[in-house]
Amino acid sequence: MATATQAFEPSVRVSATQLLINGKWVNSASGKTFPTLNPATGEVITQVSEADAVDVDRAVIAARAAFETGAWRRKMTASQRGAMLNRLADLIEKNADELAQLESLDNGKPYHVARAADLPLTIACYRYYAGWADKIQGKTIPVNGNYFCYTKHEPVGVVGQIIPWNFPLLMQAWKLGPALATGCTVVMKPAEQTPLTALRVGELIMEAGFPDGVVNILPGYGPTAGASIARHMDVDKVAFTGSTEVGHLIMRAAADTNLKRVTLELGGKSPNIVFADADMDAAIEGAHFALFFNQGQCCCAGSRLFVEEKCYDEFVERSAARAKKRTVGNPFDKNTEQGPQVDQDQFDKVMGYIEKGKSENAKLMAGGGRVGDKGYFIEPTVFADVTDNMTIAQEEIFGPVMSILKFKSVDEVAARANKSAYGLAAAVWTKDISKAHAIADSVRAGTVWVNCYDVFDAGAPFGGFKQSGIGRELGEYGLANYTEIKTVTVKL
Repeated sequence: MATATQAFEPSVRVSATQLLINGKWVNSASGKTFPTLNPATGEVITQVSEADAVDVDRAVIAARAAFETGAWRRKMTASQRGAMLNRLADLIEKNADELAQLESLDNGKPYHVARAADLPLTIACYRYYAGWADKIQGKTIPVNGNYFCYTKHEPVGVVGQIIPWNFPLLMQAWKLGPALATGCTVVMKPAEQTPLTALRVGELIMEAGFPDGVVNILPGYGPTAGASIARHMDVDKVAFTGSTEVGHLIMRAAADTNLKRVTLELGGKSPNIVFADADMDAAIEGAHFALFFNQGQCCCAGSRLFVEEKCYDEFVERSAARAKKRTVGNPFDKNTEQGPQVDQDQFDKVMGYIEKGKSENAKLMAGGGRVGDKGYFIEPTVFADVTDNMTIAQEEIFGPVMSILKFKSVDEVAARANKSAYGLAAAVWTKDISKAHAIADSVRAGTVWVNCYDVFDAGAPFGGFKQSGIGRELGEYGLANYTEIKTVTVKL
């Protein structure tokens, strides 16, 4: 493991720390605040207003008024909504350096990664859905008799959106883009660990000229603000990205209340399959990136790394060597590859899984310890000789812990890859097109990458099979989650 050496001091200033409700920055009704921390140091960055049920009520009332009076979907044309989204994208691009610094400060990811990856994808998402705003069309249907029958795609209404802490800016865009393009209004809760960029985008939303009440942003905790959104009787749909455990709670709350529409993007334990005929250099680096990117805090991380027996020993040795060279340190150092975990709870969880791997006799090849004496840094960790029944091969770790398993045949690895409650993503590394298609066809996952990993585009849908979620985000498919289909039949 290497140490970074060329750091700079972030110049960003925190400007938004209140709740955004009905176009105004307000304190929470209770007056309570909570701290948001810098995970690189454990120090408090600032205090943020803490929303609860009363604030959710206020925001839903504002969103309902904006929806019903038509400030967003009737008085403004679809092309005007698209222009507004493009204006927001322009403002995010103009303030990209500031937003990348703020993301790094609050989340811990390296600044240069946020600037080069998260921000361009965020901007592209808003622009993609801006282009869709005036292209959401119905169909005419020939029916028996003398009738004219057609369909309309209408916005589902007031949408509650709950986003995670691992990609705060990007997940905000994935949620807001399709909701706003279709004409919905939004009550959004950012993760309590990382509220700052969501709130800064709220300022840019106001600067762009969005009507009051169209987007409301409520930082707060899941059991209070999040649960209130999920249970609110005047929220028409809830969209959530996060853990499978919380996904169960949100779906139950929707069922127990008003049967609100639900889309869920949840956890994963994604199989990453390497055959002996793969380009070994590319596969080793690709598998390294697939697991360690974003400090391992990716729902689609390639966390079950299946390597063919014929190349297993070489792959393990070289992967461990690569992990030992990974640069861990200050997120504002341009040489840093890996920053801290997001908070103490996540740090403790990951360290617990490392101890579990050791106790279940997986072979520790690299890492396994803490880095430094402040912040939440963990060594890039590699386990070999992992078997399917081990905890680290079954449960989502969400940290920099690579588990390498051995396999012998296509049929065997396909069957083992599917022995999971999850089905978010998968990958295969091979020069044999038949093997590639065999894996892509047989693995039950929402995304399959071939000789690559973590390739995202605003036009390509993303979501999971099984307990990895319901529905899709991104692409044309993402729009369907935010519309209702109305059939109109006219007697001629």
